[in-house]
Order: sequence, then C-alpha cells, then structure tokens
Amino acid sequence: MRVLALDTTTAGGSVALVDDADLIAERCGDPSRPHAERLPAEILALVASAGATIGSIDLFAVACGPGSFTGLRIGIATMQGLAFVGDRPMAAVSALEALAQIGGIDARPATFVGAWMDAHRREVFSALYRVAGAQPFEPERLAEIEAAAVGDPVATIARWGRDVDYATAIFIGDGATLYAEVIRRAAGADARIVDAPPLAATIGRLAAARARQGAMMKPSAIRPLYVRRPDAEIARARQNS
Repeated sequence: MRVLALDTTTAGGSVALVDDADLIAERCGDPSRPHAERLPAEILALVASAGATIGSIDLFAVACGPGSFTGLRIGIATMQGLAFVGDRPMAAVSALEALAQIGGIDARPATFVGAWMDAHRREVFSALYRVAGAQPFEPERLAEIEAAAVGDPVATIARWGRDVDYATAIFIGDGATLYAEVIRRAAGADARIVDAPPLAATIGRLAAARARQGAMMKPSAIRPLYVRRPDAEIARARQNS
C-alpha cells in the first residue's frame, strides 16, 4: 500500500512517501515559511522526485495534532483535497503517538515512553505510553496510559511519577528537549531524552498498519486534535460570561 503522509504540527513539518513499512522518500519543510505558502507544492515535489503521481497513492495520512491551530487546519485541508480528488481514503495519526513509536522502537516491553511537544506559553502537549509486545508501528505496539493533554511540564512530570519507573523511561520530542532540566530533576541526570525527529515517515507507516486492519476514514471524517482550546474561543467565552 502506497501512503502519502504529511505532518504540519510544527513550523517545519515534513512529508513522506511510504510503501507499507518501507520508506520511499521523506523531506522536512522550511520553517521560515508558513505552511500555506509551501503546500501543496512541497508534497507534489516529493511525489514527483520519487517517480510517483498523486493518482498512484492508495492512502493519504496526516498528523491530526496537537500543534499549531493554523498548521493543523492547513495540513488536514490539503490532504483532504488530494484525497477527494483521487477518491481515496485517509488516516489521521496523533503526532504524540508517532513520537512515542519512534522513542520506543528498540525498547523492551513494559518500558514507559513519554512524548512531549512544545506547546509554548511554558506548557507541553504530552501523552504517556507503555511499550507492548507487538512489532514497531503496529497499533498494538503502544498501550496508552495517559491521553493527549496540555499543561505545565513540572506538573506533568510530577503526575506521571506516581506510575512511571523513571529509571527505564524514555522521553521524546522538542518539549522534552526544551524542558530537559525539568525531566532530569525528577528522573535523574541519566534520564533518556530523545530530540524530535521528522514524523511524516512514521505517520505513513502507522497509517499503513491501520489500513491493513481496515481502520481507514473518509476525508470528511478527519478532525484535528487540538487539546488546547483556540484563543478566539476562549475570548468569546470570557465575553459571554
């Protein structure tokens, strides 16, 4: 199954072409330019460089969040448009799950993997997983212990400490790197902290695995995983209260 995958949860993001579990091509975007200026040109350029066409894509996959509200909307809308044109299904993948899959790729079963993304405002988007016995990138590879949330990194690490053995835990993501000292104060100086890699290839592999189990969606069914309420919504609520 040929999967075209896009991640716009960060300023740069990435796009990848995957054939089942095999990576054909992956590129990172230019973080100095907004996604609206770069898409769909970056997608089309990658597909062409791989000798493929949009018509040859079987499944379109997109990171559904969390992340920048604008980036998520643009990324999802772009992939929805391409899928609609080709009458193809889609898959939505959490960026936090993709990070955790990468962080736990060589980990032993029962290892905890914490995914942290920089949510700005001195907060992190976070999710906690435990590695299971399935193969990497299979949906059953990770058991979700705490769903996607947003909050203060100190409060997050303290909450997790009630259940997590930090001696073997893995932390991954730009939020984990940014707040490495917070993690090390709780987990020790030797805490395993992994920087954020490009996510599109992993999103494509996860989508292919889900598709093999029949977990595909119509483009119109894709919804963003915001976690945090948009500022405009918060402002309206304050005005109406």
